[in-house]
Amino acid sequence: MTGFPTSSDIYLEVDGTRVAVVQSYSAKTTKSSTTVEAFGESEPVATIPGQTTHKILLSRLYATEDAVRDGISFYDLSGFSLVICKPDRKIIYTNCQWDSIQEDADLGKMVLEKVSLVASRRIETEV
Repeated sequence: MTGFPTSSDIYLEVDGTRVAVVQSYSAKTTKSSTTVEAFGESEPVATIPGQTTHKILLSRLYATEDAVRDGISFYDLSGFSLVICKPDRKIIYTNCQWDSIQEDADLGKMVLEKVSLVASRRIETEV
């Protein structure tokens, strides 16, 4: 793959099947950490890494023809993946759950304007 990613390079996948393409995304990963304090010390003596959380905001999701034909409901999706193909690598967020959905659509089309996801894992591979 060469060039810049397009909306067909960002998509939702369920059991290996592409169910929606995404126009754009924004991802934020946070990690909770805890400091270890010792008696008599003015600063923490160590930090302990905590859990990592991946939150992704997707804009303009379009259901694929197969998904529409199969009657997919984004509201029922659970444990799906978000795949982002870049020129030199692929990023996959797995075990995703939606956090919020904002829907705007024309008749006969399933278009979701904004979807907020939480993923349990982020995998990055070279292509």
